[in-house]
Amino acid sequence: MLPDPQATISDVTRATGTTPPRPSAMSRYRWTICALLFFSTTINYLDRQVLSLTWKDYLVPEFHWTDADYGTITALFSIFYAISMLLAGRFVDWMDTKKGFLWAIAVWSVGACIHAFCGIATSGLLTGTWLVGFEGAKESIGRFGNIALITTTSVWLFIFARLVLALGEAGNFPAAIKATAEYFPKKDRAFATSVFNAGATVGALLAPLTIPFIAKAWGWEMAFIIIGAIGFVWMGFWMRLYDKPDVHPRVSKAELAYIQQDNAQPGSVASTAAAGRRMSFGECFRYRQTWAFAFGKFMTDGVWWFYLFWTPAYLKDIYKMDNTQSAIPLFILYAITLLSVIGGWLPTYFVEKKGMNPYEGRMRAMLIFAFFPLLALLAQPLGATSFWFPVLIIGIAGAAHQAWSANIFSTVGDMFPRSAIATVTGIGGMAGGLGSFLINKGSGVLFTHADKTQMQFLGFQGKEAGYLIIFSICAVAYLIGWVVMKSLVPKYQPIGD
Repeated sequence: MLPDPQATISDVTRATGTTPPRPSAMSRYRWTICALLFFSTTINYLDRQVLSLTWKDYLVPEFHWTDADYGTITALFSIFYAISMLLAGRFVDWMDTKKGFLWAIAVWSVGACIHAFCGIATSGLLTGTWLVGFEGAKESIGRFGNIALITTTSVWLFIFARLVLALGEAGNFPAAIKATAEYFPKKDRAFATSVFNAGATVGALLAPLTIPFIAKAWGWEMAFIIIGAIGFVWMGFWMRLYDKPDVHPRVSKAELAYIQQDNAQPGSVASTAAAGRRMSFGECFRYRQTWAFAFGKFMTDGVWWFYLFWTPAYLKDIYKMDNTQSAIPLFILYAITLLSVIGGWLPTYFVEKKGMNPYEGRMRAMLIFAFFPLLALLAQPLGATSFWFPVLIIGIAGAAHQAWSANIFSTVGDMFPRSAIATVTGIGGMAGGLGSFLINKGSGVLFTHADKTQMQFLGFQGKEAGYLIIFSICAVAYLIGWVVMKSLVPKYQPIGD
């Protein structure tokens, strides 16, 4: 009997006692792995977008939330995500890429689905009525007279659901960056990262075209369940298609040599003894490279999450669009961010054409990308003319962020041994989550205050003044992050050299 062509080399060896030969021609299986990472990131961002695209139209009428309530939920999600990133990176390094990724997406898919049952749980806790469907829960909550208790109970239940979601979603990027380091040489990692990181944009792109219409047709609960279930499908493909490149039957000798080309370079991190040694948390924090990466993430991750979580609410509050009316503007906004793929190509150009080392090429590219978010300073002033101006500006700023993100992630693979990549990525993710907590919590409190007091700032009043302040913070965050990163690590210095 011929061995299963989908089986790994280790499976065939155990079954037949022989190791099947590798194909000799140059294969490109690394891009299959990159495609899997792209789809996982797409699912990741779809799952986290369901709440932002349903709360104004469905959850506010049902649970009586304010902007501050929503800001609390998104801010705590950021904190949960931050702490989970720290643990997830270590977990992925311990479990290794395949099993670590499976656990991550299983947990976050469960977390995504349980959001749908927060209404039933609110009904059960307040009225003792548990055995009801989604519509029965709405009726039960509607008859309950204490609005403050409805709000508080539902907010805490959604916080719990976001905790489970964050715990799983935190594993996506440490595992994806580790898989990229396993399947791509240094010079290609930024491009590969930009390709799979584009899944964040595609997820954000698909969200307004699917989630509002699912919610309108079948209820907000089914939007969480249907989108959340997609992750379980991805798990089947990952289990079947992923294995280490040095034991994968679909990776030819030529491709394996291409993947491992950095190992042959004198003084490379991969060729040192440090590459196989696990670094402790304490040891990781001793290096300026860790602090540079963490600060860059702290300054900029919250900007992307603000755009992701608050843009639908911005169009609702300022331009009175419901989520189906804002579908096309949001689609165009996130379509623009697909330009971020250039972020992976540009440092490769600097390395191959200008003779820079990978770190120098990435930092040069990141400086260029850091200037584009400055356009956000004009979003609110030009928005007085047409909503298309802030939509286009946020799209350009989002593209710059994703290009920046692909390169800052790749600096970890440049500097650290593979055994520490997920851990350091998790540390940076924790810092990014803390930054996101501050901007999301601050935004919710600011917008509620601005609306109640009709505060004025630079000629704008109410929530428009609040958005102008947050847009201004988002605009300058990247240049500040770049300057500090460059100060901490002025030149290429891999750990172990």
